[in-house]
Amino acid sequence: MARESKKFPNLIIVDHPLVQHKLTLMRMKTTTRGDFRQLLKEIGMLMTYELTRDYKTHSVNIETPVAKMKGEVLSGKKTTVVPILRAGLAMADGVMEIMPRARMGQIGLYRDQETRRPVEYMVKLPPVENRRFILVDPMLATGGSAAHAARILTTHGVAPHDIQFMALVSAPEGVREFHTKHPDIVVYTAALDEKLNEKAYIVPGLGDAGDRIYGT
Repeated sequence: MARESKKFPNLIIVDHPLVQHKLTLMRMKTTTRGDFRQLLKEIGMLMTYELTRDYKTHSVNIETPVAKMKGEVLSGKKTTVVPILRAGLAMADGVMEIMPRARMGQIGLYRDQETRRPVEYMVKLPPVENRRFILVDPMLATGGSAAHAARILTTHGVAPHDIQFMALVSAPEGVREFHTKHPDIVVYTAALDEKLNEKAYIVPGLGDAGDRIYGT
């Protein structure tokens, strides 16, 4: 289950009951690190169903233990999953659980605490030809890191229509900033929260996802 945002074009809110239940558990400050990481992986798996809803298939002839038949398999461009390090890794694990044959790239960014601008420290991507990309980061806060990561993909030759962005929780400011830079990239999120606070944390949010995953 998913719905288009009334406030933002190209923003899809995945409001499936299981996704919302697990997100509520993740928001609780008493949730343990192990449970937080497991829940993030599970939500990544569930959200992948919505991201891949429009993937094309073609018919193949197969034989079951009982009879011959035509079945459907994925066709078209192959998929690459690209988490934004570090928090994106745990969510990308869920995507890879559903799509184990997908390739994975990595984009390493951190936010400068004074300028609040993304600082790039690593980019590892497989060949981009004839591939679609799922860019993954649990938090779409200011939108700076997400927009920078998307620009890295387009600079490497990925067309915007071949990129989807997956976020767990988004702030309106982040969605607005991201789509100012990349209006044609569809963002999928489990929640559009209220705002950013003075420290650029999402409110109500769930805290720093990386810290809660890794205990730092």
